[in-house]
Amino acid sequence: MIDHISIAVRDLNNAESFYAALLAPLGLTKLREWPDAAVGFGKKYPEFWINKRADMDRVASDSGVHICLRAPDAAAVDAFHAAALKSGGSSDGAPGPRPEYHGGYYAAFIRDPDGNRIEAVTFLRAAE
Repeated sequence: MIDHISIAVRDLNNAESFYAALLAPLGLTKLREWPDAAVGFGKKYPEFWINKRADMDRVASDSGVHICLRAPDAAAVDAFHAAALKSGGSSDGAPGPRPEYHGGYYAAFIRDPDGNRIEAVTFLRAAE
């Protein structure tokens, strides 16, 4: 249903490095760039865009914006979270089960340096 999403970032170069690190465990790589304007990440086509908005304020923690990306497994969720912290992001929910959402829901939540809230999720099987 959703073809692609985009988020605003103040510093495109820093954001590109940040997102390249945390999207890699989810299988997304840089596929497109408009110099000093936007970078698109994806698997086959750009499905996650970062757009330069140098004059924007930091995203308010109560903005309600939340983007969730599917991870192939729990290790990828863990790597996503670790990469975000190593690259200057902050935790908004450590990796782990979220049984209040669904019995097999395993997720991590981060805030990027601009305040955008991004989640990675996978669904564990009962045997895992």
